[in-house]
Amino acid sequence: MAVTKSANVNVRIQENIKQQAEQILETIGISRATAIDMFYRQIILNNGIPFSLTIPKSLPVQDDMDEKTFNALMAKGYDQAVCGDSYPIDDVFEKLERGL
Repeated sequence: MAVTKSANVNVRIQENIKQQAEQILETIGISRATAIDMFYRQIILNNGIPFSLTIPKSLPVQDDMDEKTFNALMAKGYDQAVCGDSYPIDDVFEKLERGL
């Protein structure tokens, strides 16, 4: 059985980004090293970055809305959910994996 060598990865990242990511990783029980290993493995499996590197269309942000606009948007989303105006999550992920 071959012995697998490990290597170090040293990166510089903004402190707040590091803290936020590590808090999420801790919540789901994954170490930083495991998360980085998973990311590298996905790069290999995808033969590239495992997510889209595009600039998204501008989305509404709560901080940019007044309370009335925010509440209207939430009510619309709730009404859509109640009426079944949605997509099964498996279908959504399938479309994402196919690249829409």
